[in-house]
Amino acid sequence: MGLRAISLGLALLTAAHFLRWNAPGQAAACATLGLAAALAPRLLPRPLALLLFAAGGIFWAHLGMEFAFMRAAQNLPWLRLILIMGGVSLAFVAAVVTTARTRAGDIFGPLDGPAWAKTLAFLLVWEALRVAQAKAPIPLLLGERFLPGSAPWWEIAFGLYAAWVTGGLLGAQGSRLRARIWALFSLVFFGQLFLGLAGWGTFLMTGDLHLPIPALILAGPLYRGHGIFMLLLFGASLLLVGPAWCSHLCYIGAWDHTMTRLVPQRPGKLPAWASKVRMGILALTILVPAALRAGGASTSTALLGAGLFGVGSIAVMVLASRRLGTMVHCTLWCPMGLVANLMGRLLPWRLRITAACTRCGRCLPTCRYSALSIQDLKKGRPALTCSLCGDCVRACPHGAMEYAYLGLAPKTARLAFTCLAASLHAVFLAVARI
Repeated sequence: MGLRAISLGLALLTAAHFLRWNAPGQAAACATLGLAAALAPRLLPRPLALLLFAAGGIFWAHLGMEFAFMRAAQNLPWLRLILIMGGVSLAFVAAVVTTARTRAGDIFGPLDGPAWAKTLAFLLVWEALRVAQAKAPIPLLLGERFLPGSAPWWEIAFGLYAAWVTGGLLGAQGSRLRARIWALFSLVFFGQLFLGLAGWGTFLMTGDLHLPIPALILAGPLYRGHGIFMLLLFGASLLLVGPAWCSHLCYIGAWDHTMTRLVPQRPGKLPAWASKVRMGILALTILVPAALRAGGASTSTALLGAGLFGVGSIAVMVLASRRLGTMVHCTLWCPMGLVANLMGRLLPWRLRITAACTRCGRCLPTCRYSALSIQDLKKGRPALTCSLCGDCVRACPHGAMEYAYLGLAPKTARLAFTCLAASLHAVFLAVARI
C-alpha cells in the first residue's frame, strides 16, 4: 500500500505542476497514471512503472536545475527551490528502487516477457499518437476535437488500453477478447460514420465521404487516380503484422466473424473452386475501376457499382458465412483479403505447426478462415487463407502451433506479434475515421 500511495502522491504533485502552467491535458495524464498505480496497479506493467518513475525523477531534476539557473540569473534565492525539487526527484528515484525489488511484483506484476510486451505496446501507441497529433493538420484524436488540449490524456489512455489488450490476447481468453475488441473497433468506426452522416461533421475525419468497403482501398485509387492514404495504411499494416489486418484491424471483418459465431457446429471448409473465384474477384477489382476511369464513367456510376458490391458483401455474410460457420466474405469475396494473404507469404510472419502436433483436431473448430484441415496439419503449415488470428495457438493442448519470425524464438515471436497487433488496434481505434 505504501508504494501505491507514494505513486499517487508523486503523480498528483506532477499534475499540479502542469496545472500551474496551464497544461490540463498533461495534468490529467499524470493524474490518470497515478490513479492507475494506486487503484489498479496491474494496468501498469512493472517495466512501465520503472520507466515512468525514472522519467519523473529526470523531469523534476531537470526542472529544478532550469528554475535554479533562472533565479540565479536574476539574483534571486535558489537554494530552497533546489532542495524542494531535488527532494521530489529523489522520491521518484526511491520509487524506482522500491519497484525494482522482488516484492514489488505483488503490486505491478513480474518482470517477464508479457510485461515487457505490454510496456512496449504502451510506448508504441503513446508515441504514435503523440507524433500523429503533432504532425497532422487536423486533430486526429476525436476527444481533442471536443476538448482542446486533452490530447496528452488520450495518448496515455490509449497506451494503457494497448497494454491491457496485449496482456489479454496473451492470456487463456485471448480469442474471446480478440472478438470483442474487434467488434468494438467496428462499432466505434461505423458509429462515428453514422453520427457524421446525421449532421455532426466533427465525427468525420475531413468531411469528404467515401464508402467504407475494403475493396475500395484498392479500387478507389485506380478509379480516381489519387487518394492512396488507405492503400498506404493497409500496406504499412501488412509490413508490421502481415495478413493479421484481416483478423485484427479490418472494420468490416468483425461483421463476418460475428456471423460465423452464430453457427454452433464446426466451421465448414470452402470448396475447391473458391480460390479461382477469389482470384477472379481480385482481377475484377483491378480491371473494372481502371476501365471506368479510362472510359470516363461518372462518379455516380462508380458509386453505384461500389454500393452494389457492398450490398453483396453483406449478403455473403448473412447467407453464406452464417450458414457455413466460415468467414466466406473475408476468405472468398473480399479482394483485400487475398492481397493480404499473398503479401503475407512474402513477409517473415508465419504460423508454424511443429512435430509436436498429434493431429487431435482440437484446433480445427477454432479456425473460421478455412485455413486448417487434417491435410494442412500433415503439411505443417496452414492454408493460404490464414490470417494469424492466433485462435488455434491458444486451443492447441500440445503447444504445436507457434508464431515464427525470422530467427526469433517462438515465445518471443508471439510476444512481438501480439504487441504489434494490439498497438495497431489501439491506434486505429483512436484515429481511424471516415
